[in-house]
Amino acid sequence: MTVKAKFRCHFIQKAADDSYRIIHLSAVTSDKAGNEDWSKYTPAGDIRMHVSNPAAFGQFEQGGEHFVEFSKAE
Repeated sequence: MTVKAKFRCHFIQKAADDSYRIIHLSAVTSDKAGNEDWSKYTPAGDIRMHVSNPAAFGQFEQGGEHFVEFSKAE
């Protein structure tokens, strides 16, 4: 089974030497149309990611929303 959730980027913390970012995300709740399906069963959550790949820095912006899927690693 896979669990899918939507997360919003609330804050991006940049390293002083610009070598990494810490991305802070929180679960999106049913406050917007289209979020009711998944948030009915997964209404809360936080993710904090340390990203050191400069090519990935631009994938996140404050206020942006992203889907996250969880599945068991074999």
